[in-house]
Amino acid sequence: MFSSFHQFRPEEARAILQNAVDARQSIGIFEITKRAPSTIVLMFPWALMLFVLTPLIRPFRWSRLFYTYVLPIIPLVLLFDGVVSCLRTYRPGELCEIIENVSAIGYQWNVGEHSKTSERLQITYLIGYPQIYVSPR
Repeated sequence: MFSSFHQFRPEEARAILQNAVDARQSIGIFEITKRAPSTIVLMFPWALMLFVLTPLIRPFRWSRLFYTYVLPIIPLVLLFDGVVSCLRTYRPGELCEIIENVSAIGYQWNVGEHSKTSERLQITYLIGYPQIYVSPR
C-alpha cells in the first residue's frame, strides 16, 4: 500500500495487518506524507501545480477549467486532502503500537523511515513477512 494506510483508523489498520498475517502473506506499507510542518507546507505548491498542469490533462473538459480557474474548488480540495493526509499519517512509533496488537507468531516486522536524498523527504514504511524456517537435516 502506497500513501493510503493513513486512511484507516488504528483498529482497521490492525485488522489489515492481521489479515496479512493470517494469510501468511507479506505486506508493505509506504507513506510519503508525514505529520510535520515541512511536509504540510509542501502541500501548498502541490495544490498550486494544478493551475499549471490542468490544461495538459486529457481528455479536455471545460468543467475542469471552470472548477480550477474560475471557481477553484479542485485546488482547494486537493490542498485540504493533502493537509489532512499529512495530519493522519502514522509515525513509526504508532505503527509499532499497532503491530504490538497483531498476533503474529513467526512473522517479521520492519518499521522506520527511509530517505535516499534528504531528511525532509522521508518515506515511512512498515514491512511484514512470514519468517522462513529451514529444517535441519
